[in-house]
Amino acid sequence: MKKKLSRIIQKFLKLVFIIIARIPVKKNLIVFESFLGKQYSDNPRAIYERLLDSDLDYKMYWIFDRRYKDAFQIENIKTVRRMSLKWVYLMARAEFWVSNSRLPLWIPKPKHTKYLQTWHGTPLKRLAADMEEVHMPGTNTTKYKENFLKESSKWDFLVSANAYSTEIFKRAFQFDREIIESGYPRNDFLINANNQESINNIKEIANLPLDKKIILYAPTWRDNQFYAKGRYKFDLQMDFDQLKKRFSKDYIILLRLHYLVAEKLDLKGYEGFIYDFSKHEDIRELYLIADLLITDYSSVFFDYANLKRPMLFYVYDIEEYRDNLRGFYFDFELKAPGPLVKTTEEIIKEISQLEENGFIPSATTEEFYQKFCYLEDGEASKRVIEKVFKG
Repeated sequence: MKKKLSRIIQKFLKLVFIIIARIPVKKNLIVFESFLGKQYSDNPRAIYERLLDSDLDYKMYWIFDRRYKDAFQIENIKTVRRMSLKWVYLMARAEFWVSNSRLPLWIPKPKHTKYLQTWHGTPLKRLAADMEEVHMPGTNTTKYKENFLKESSKWDFLVSANAYSTEIFKRAFQFDREIIESGYPRNDFLINANNQESINNIKEIANLPLDKKIILYAPTWRDNQFYAKGRYKFDLQMDFDQLKKRFSKDYIILLRLHYLVAEKLDLKGYEGFIYDFSKHEDIRELYLIADLLITDYSSVFFDYANLKRPMLFYVYDIEEYRDNLRGFYFDFELKAPGPLVKTTEEIIKEISQLEENGFIPSATTEEFYQKFCYLEDGEASKRVIEKVFKG
């Protein structure tokens, strides 16, 4: 009954959309969305904030999912609820859409609208048409690829962080329109705010101790571990007791699970040592305050590399992930900008060595930086705006 009602509402909204889209475009109207309306973050946020500081006269709205309304209680931003009549009206009349993920597939893009797709990461794992098999709920390999390419056919502009990404995006998204190879707008913050004053300010607002080092653990999701479509499981494989015993005097750990992960973490007994920051407004602030990143196959490490700080890769299931789930675009085990570890004991060993010897970037780390981060100079947002909104 619930699904049937949802389909009826969708058909109604689509009909309203088609009717409104016949009205001439509302010039200088931009609609922004990040991670399906769950966050005020990422590349769309960076572009939005740069537009606010520009001399361009745009009327701008942020789309939010009603379940994440609290994330948009921010001064001076105009918001509209996803799937509301006002949302339909704005989407149908906007001159520009800006998104870092996929919009609802049933929405037809009006001829007068330009769609700027920023995407949300430099790819390690295979994407879209490059995926051999899809293990996600509610779809199959053929359907997933068809739907993805139907979405990418609507894009007018696509942002790329580097030449490596550009080559993959063209093929994986079968995209033949304009790619803006600018660096990632979201990384402007890492370049421009990388100072002790900004770091301390973020810690104080988040009620984090100033006298302890921070380990950020930011893993990705697993396609085949899920509760339902769009709601993924994640099993924390770390031995927190061991980590607490060894590091609680000098460190705290911030957990940042992927936005698709639905776990409610029970951290009882680890108060003051482990903090769940999965719902923190924007991961860019967590990058900036972290002294060490632990991740796996998430694209977060491409961004964190801009800070030239140490990274560990906790890849306890790398054979399964590499060979059966996604596959990688390059030899991750050979080219990762930090050690690969599979146990908590190995994590402790690597961090202990960092404490003893300090962080000494390897030749592999320097090579990685030159290949993936060479465009990041704090001006990527400006380059995108000049191409799309001033062009």
